[in-house]
Amino acid sequence: MSAGLAPALTGYRPMNGSFAAYQREQSRIARRRLYPLTAFYTTYSLIVALLGLRSAHQWIGMAFYLAGIPVWRLVEYLFHRCVLHGRFLQERLDPLHWEHHERPFDGWHISGELKDILPLFFVAAPFSFLFPVYTLPTLLAGVMQSYVGEKWLHYFLHFGRFRNRYFRHLKRYHLYQHSPRGMENGYGITSGFWDLVFRTQYPKPVRKSLSESDGSSIRIRKMTRSEASKLFHDRFTKR
Repeated sequence: MSAGLAPALTGYRPMNGSFAAYQREQSRIARRRLYPLTAFYTTYSLIVALLGLRSAHQWIGMAFYLAGIPVWRLVEYLFHRCVLHGRFLQERLDPLHWEHHERPFDGWHISGELKDILPLFFVAAPFSFLFPVYTLPTLLAGVMQSYVGEKWLHYFLHFGRFRNRYFRHLKRYHLYQHSPRGMENGYGITSGFWDLVFRTQYPKPVRKSLSESDGSSIRIRKMTRSEASKLFHDRFTKR
């Protein structure tokens, strides 16, 4: 993979104009889709977190809020692996995720929208208040804020150009998952911890190359539409 990280995945070109112009436009589309989601869940998270901190058990509330980070990382991993790359995708979400693999810089497929998990949220949030505010409600608030953070991290993994070494490693690790060889592993976005636990990390030679400062020994070929579709469908026929 090249030092710029994106060029190996830029096989898709717009009909008119440069790829850089296309990428800037798709970046704006992706951001606009994230703003309502961010405003809604961040507002909810902050209100509940403040309620937890103002309770008689503020330290417990803080612990539950921070516990939302590892809880979300597990949810993120399981959702990515079992739903977006699982049988449920073929039956319900087919237009959403495999097209993201086909066109990794398409702003309409970088992330979901506010409405996507609202039904689940409107069940989980009232249910959580059956428990003291400094426990399950505060935990859910931490989970939702982590969800917002993951969405923005995913956005930056596709469009960001930060020089931070750890960020560049995360970007290489994630974009490798968009290649035909990487699609069966590397489901963690914010962390590779659960890939390690469930043994879905990339093979050792790949991990070694992805950990290098420029990732020059890893070449990622962009998938065609038919390849992306076939890889998903093959997973279902094997089951």
